[in-house]
Amino acid sequence: MPKQTIRLTMAQALVRYLAAQRIAGDGAERPLFAGVFAIFGHGNVAGLGEALQHAGDALPVYRAHNEQAMAFAAIAFAKASNRRRMMACTTSIGPGATNMVTAAALAHVNRLPVLLLPGDTFASRRPDPVLQQVEDFGDPGITANDCFRPVARFWDRIVRPEQLVRSLPQALSVLTDPADCGPVVLALPQDVQAEAFDYPAALFEPVLRRSARPRPDSAGVAQAAALLRSAKRPFVIAGGGVHYSEAGGELERFVSRHGIPVAETQAGKGALRWDHPLNAGAIGVTGSSAANRLAADADVIVAVGTRLQDFTTASHTLFAGDVRFVSINVNRHDAIKRDALALRGDAAVTLAELDRELAPLSRDASRTAAIDSATAEWHRAVEEATRAAPDGLPSDAQVLGAVNRASGADATVVCAAGGLPGELHKLWRAAGPGHYHVEYGYSCMGYEIAGGLGVKLAKREREVIVLVGDGSYLMLNSEIATSVALGLKLTIVVLDNRGFGCINRLQQSCGGEAYNNLLPETPAIDFVAHARALGAQAVGVDGIGGLEQALGAAFAARTTQVIVIETDPAKSTDAGGGWWDVPVPEVSASKAVQRAYAEYAKKRAR
Repeated sequence: MPKQTIRLTMAQALVRYLAAQRIAGDGAERPLFAGVFAIFGHGNVAGLGEALQHAGDALPVYRAHNEQAMAFAAIAFAKASNRRRMMACTTSIGPGATNMVTAAALAHVNRLPVLLLPGDTFASRRPDPVLQQVEDFGDPGITANDCFRPVARFWDRIVRPEQLVRSLPQALSVLTDPADCGPVVLALPQDVQAEAFDYPAALFEPVLRRSARPRPDSAGVAQAAALLRSAKRPFVIAGGGVHYSEAGGELERFVSRHGIPVAETQAGKGALRWDHPLNAGAIGVTGSSAANRLAADADVIVAVGTRLQDFTTASHTLFAGDVRFVSINVNRHDAIKRDALALRGDAAVTLAELDRELAPLSRDASRTAAIDSATAEWHRAVEEATRAAPDGLPSDAQVLGAVNRASGADATVVCAAGGLPGELHKLWRAAGPGHYHVEYGYSCMGYEIAGGLGVKLAKREREVIVLVGDGSYLMLNSEIATSVALGLKLTIVVLDNRGFGCINRLQQSCGGEAYNNLLPETPAIDFVAHARALGAQAVGVDGIGGLEQALGAAFAARTTQVIVIETDPAKSTDAGGGWWDVPVPEVSASKAVQRAYAEYAKKRAR
């Protein structure tokens, strides 16, 4: 019997395939793709736009205001969904497409799935060069979409409609793979989008996908258990993989049974409640004094689902020279860092198997006392840093302290770049998984508001609070209008320190003078009026008391709220922290730079 076929355009086939993908979880089936963010232009409106219109509710479409921002929102959706669900984004050829390159890099660094569908030039080259085409004089096959190659986990250009039959399963295998997860780019020439092919009907049958949980090698688990039995001062670093594996329960059982203190990376924060007796807080450059002290003293470190990047390791100065690492990670590239004993497997499964291999580890009284003393000291430092001051402009720490106290366990704080993520990592008291969403793998200014939109799409029942500096706000604020249009309420707190206060402080700490980072006193920017013009309700407040009052009203409101507060650009939290390798000029006429270089050389020698 001949195979059944369906004649569809390439764009129609793509949309039908995406709509057929399902995901199992929590005892139910849901669409794998929650929808498509689309900004239409001449490179995608006639082909993919027509297909999406007729798909209707099978694949919902959301109109954004900026291509980079909509991709940020899609990535934030995937992160808030623990990579179980995802979204696609489509743009025209040219600037619409290249606007998404930064977002692709962000997803690549953070190992987050997003499907990017930029329009492309004509595969036939019949009318070349077309509007917005980038012409390579030596290679006519290159288009603007080749910019995505270095920041895509999987990249393809569909130059014949039948190529979808092979390319789509490959794309989905990457998007749903726990180790290779990241951005997928399918460049879609505008003529091919409209061309038809007799596709096999089986391609569009519903596919139920389940999150893979790779198991570690049993010999490696036994070796790791033996290493932990011999350890005097074991320590755990919890990374984002704990959340993506939904392994918070396994982590708590493991460390509680064996009495091992835990530190959290930016991506791992919230893996344990902040007040868990074994939670030592954040680690590294923006870490707590407790976590960094215990990490420096550790003889065996179990790194769970972390990339061990420079902020986590304090530029490789935090740990003792003879410390041994056990790395639990699904990704080979990450698992072998620091010459670790690599346990390649899902975090929840591997922690459970390692726990079964171990009898409860013994811990002497002095170790318990050291952990308790270090964490109690840090909790006092947090209280001091976040306490409202009676006068003067508040610090970032005092603002986030007020927001933290006002928000409940069902809130999610969203942030990305500048000084705020460091203060949040140190000081925010996360009530558990889902309470903390900070993009710090790529530390991308402009992610905040768009990211908040994506979180709200994923978790409509949660209060989503966006903390954003004035610099990031000015870079990308258009999705305030999108949040209002979609009825996805955000509470946005804009901290106005008149420029890039974080980089200004870094500049001065390296011996430089304040230069090109803070804005002049005039003209003043009216953020309240601007947010209102985008459709939000907005208010400016003076001091922490005014902020607390405004937060109460904002949480009770039904539409997007913007609260603007002036902050001090010079203040940051002195407590905690570790060294960050930021090179200082070896030769300079400035005495301050010379002194800074001498200090830098000492620290680099470590």
